[in-house]
Amino acid sequence: MKPVDIYTTPICGFCHAAKRLLSEKGVAFNEIDVMRAPDRRQEMMDRAHGRHTVPQIFVGETHVGGCDDLYALDRAGKLDPLLADA
Repeated sequence: MKPVDIYTTPICGFCHAAKRLLSEKGVAFNEIDVMRAPDRRQEMMDRAHGRHTVPQIFVGETHVGGCDDLYALDRAGKLDPLLADA
């Protein structure tokens, strides 16, 4: 599987939902809490082309977007192929 990075805050319900979906799929992910590490927020915004809300999810170098985007990919059957190694 490709590495997954997810930028979160502990008070974000959408962050918890996104992490839950990834966990249910058995996907290990690198969680970056931008509340505890505020210096990482700019990194997130740079990678996400200016998007500043959490979660922001990346599979490898691919920017998935937020929680709704992650669930939409899963419903469309496109998340599992994206997670698989190329």
